[in-house]
Amino acid sequence: MRKTAVAIGTIGILLVFSSFLLADSPAKPADCLGSFFTSSLHFTGEGMRHWYEDAGGFKKITQIPYDQLDCKTCHVKSCDTCHAGQKGEKHFFSEKKAKDINTCMPCHGREGLTFKFDGERGQLDVHISAGMVCSDCHYRSDVHGDGRFRPSMRHPKGVRASCEECHLEQERDSPEFDPDTQSHSVHGDKLACAACHVRSTVSCYNCHFDTFLKTGEKKGNFVAMKDWLLLINHDGQVTSGNVQTLVYQNKKFVAYAPYFTHSISAEGRLCDDCHQNEAVRQIRNGSSVPVVGFENGQIQTWQGVVPVMKEKLDWVFFNKTENGWVPIADTSPPVEQYVGFGTPLTAEQFERLAEDVSH
Repeated sequence: MRKTAVAIGTIGILLVFSSFLLADSPAKPADCLGSFFTSSLHFTGEGMRHWYEDAGGFKKITQIPYDQLDCKTCHVKSCDTCHAGQKGEKHFFSEKKAKDINTCMPCHGREGLTFKFDGERGQLDVHISAGMVCSDCHYRSDVHGDGRFRPSMRHPKGVRASCEECHLEQERDSPEFDPDTQSHSVHGDKLACAACHVRSTVSCYNCHFDTFLKTGEKKGNFVAMKDWLLLINHDGQVTSGNVQTLVYQNKKFVAYAPYFTHSISAEGRLCDDCHQNEAVRQIRNGSSVPVVGFENGQIQTWQGVVPVMKEKLDWVFFNKTENGWVPIADTSPPVEQYVGFGTPLTAEQFERLAEDVSH
């Protein structure tokens, strides 16, 4: 596996609205017609359009057709986007450019923010710290497709890269491999690796659509935060999750999604980081969890793991004014959507989190 050192400080970060969902399909250029690539998510960008427009998403609040938004501008229109190199006036095909992490960051801006936040906290993703790049795990069909249409990267086989692809083989070959690791034997295949090993997820919180439509600027029209990790069901497992919250003409919207953040720790969580933690205790006592609040003129964020339970997570929504972010006075619940084939934890799963596992 080739490893390339990455200068995190040089990563160009272009924040993209709702970057955990992809963008819409462009007209097909003649040089790509008929290839696998034209069915790939990098080309179609189908995810964002699907969840915004077809699946009861934010469009029912805005009533603005997706093709009138510029969200669809962040997708790959041709091979040149990733492969065209230049030296002086000469242009050439380059595999090296496609393997450069900085080629990915302009569209995958949320990961750029992840590296920025984690770098400032001295806890970079273990793979980035080791000098790995995106293409070490994402290659072949993850990049170029397999000729089959996918409505979302969360669709089965929408993204094929997995932790097990490398780590199970490596662990079995290691003299220190222990097949009876307690957390693995207890959870089995009901818990995804990300649920324990992702530190926290970046949320581009409270996308203020009014300002976005008026100015066309994404930067500054949301609040970037990375303080919690949601637990959500996806594809038969509990995994890491995230939210996208939006505001339009005082109307509030929240979308929950399974989300893998490249903020991996080699050491998994301790049992009580999830079981009987403060969020679990509050829900069991009949309260909601204030994941994002507002106190003394400041935005407050929850720290730690929060199980996604329907109508049990509270989010403060804001309007952007000349004086900064101001909470919306209307306290009615937001329109709620589950995207990326994610679902809340069941009552049975929650009761397991509420069990005392200290003994």
